[in-house]
Amino acid sequence: MALPCKTGAAFKKYLLLLAQENCEFRMPEIKSLLSVYGGHFNNLQDAHGKSPFCILNLPSEEMARKLMKRTVCAKSVFELWGHGKTFTEFQQSVLSYPLEKMMPYLQPNSTYKIIIHTFNKTFTQKEKVEKINAMEFLPFQGKVNLQNAENIFYVLEDYGSDPNKAPKEPFEIFFGRWIADGQRELINSYSVKKRHFIGNTSMDAGLSFIMANHARVKPNDMVFDPFVGTGGLLVSSAHFGAYVCGTEIDYNTVHGLGKATRMNQKWRGPDENIRANLRQYGLEKYYLDVLLSDASKPVWRKAPLFDAIITDPPYGIRESTRKTGTQKEIIKTDLFPESHVPVQLNYHLSEIFSDLLAFAAEFLVTGGRLVYWLPVYKPEYTEEVLPRHPCLKLISNCEQMLSSHTSRRLITMEKVKDFEEKDQHAHLADGQYLPYQGHNSFREKYFSGLKKRTVREERARSEMVNAENVISKRKEDA
Repeated sequence: MALPCKTGAAFKKYLLLLAQENCEFRMPEIKSLLSVYGGHFNNLQDAHGKSPFCILNLPSEEMARKLMKRTVCAKSVFELWGHGKTFTEFQQSVLSYPLEKMMPYLQPNSTYKIIIHTFNKTFTQKEKVEKINAMEFLPFQGKVNLQNAENIFYVLEDYGSDPNKAPKEPFEIFFGRWIADGQRELINSYSVKKRHFIGNTSMDAGLSFIMANHARVKPNDMVFDPFVGTGGLLVSSAHFGAYVCGTEIDYNTVHGLGKATRMNQKWRGPDENIRANLRQYGLEKYYLDVLLSDASKPVWRKAPLFDAIITDPPYGIRESTRKTGTQKEIIKTDLFPESHVPVQLNYHLSEIFSDLLAFAAEFLVTGGRLVYWLPVYKPEYTEEVLPRHPCLKLISNCEQMLSSHTSRRLITMEKVKDFEEKDQHAHLADGQYLPYQGHNSFREKYFSGLKKRTVREERARSEMVNAENVISKRKEDA
């Protein structure tokens, strides 16, 4: 899991307290954010897959603070003073921490408090006080201030991933000085429930911020969503200071018309649109525009325009997969009259992903990132089915469960080489798009598992055979 990193005296150990949701997304987010600030991911310890504790080597406290100003997957970061698997080992580790690094926070004219944090086990207040008193081996000289302490210290205990089988003693104990909290409050303040304009597939606020962090969105970046919908992914990028734009094929969605998604509201209001969402959060200055356009037919000048492409393509579940076109052979080349309405055709998932990667390869700046969701039917999933392109490098692949047999994977790719004309028609190897071929192929698998579909097909085949037998018998009798 760890990437190589040169560590020396300038590096210090920091402890991350991670959130317990979207666990697969946590480390890729931290890696991406560290790369934004010129740091390297150096994971010294990650006890188990769902552990909330992760020890990192970071060059400075400033970088730790920068990290926490962006992350929604981490709750807090601490300057780690010591840790151990037993209390004796823990005590020795803390006492071995350089005294000259401790003393600025233990001065007589300072105030402090100690907080006990336990993972998957609860304790009474009396038991917590006993744990605090056990830290008296440290030379605290300041005064205790529980309301407004200058220095806050944490004792953190890990009791494993199963709260029903928590051991009597913790698997590991950590002690550190609190540095900063993450941006978990953004999940509530940007909640879709409070948003002015929403749709059936509006992205969860937490996931939209994770996607922006995976894409390494920075101030003054230009971020694009080719399947923008109600613009939920634009909001998170604009929050981080990026200028946002998108395209959408559905006229009603772009203009905020038609039936409302909210309960007890029949029609959308006159001011329900993507721009109003950005205005709601004071981010309207970052709104460039949203075009009524077909993602399969890019309208942009051919050049690297975007620093990041962040999108959630339609799967055919709640939103249909459509593109403009015609099944008829075009004889005339005359311009269409103004009253012409383009015909819409089925847009197969295999085409969606091949077009998306080709678009990213051509229109992303080198070093820019493509972040998108890939629906997966688990019995058929292998890494070989992941869309690939010679200009794009796979950075991370994180799974979110949808049902017992389906999930979706957040794919992050980075443009690593300039686009050339020979890359224009780069496609996957034969068979790699097989799970996504055919209209509504994923939809059918989503609503019906492979076994159910097989049983249904066998029943239909059996009924057809029986019908044929009945017909032939009647002919013989006649």
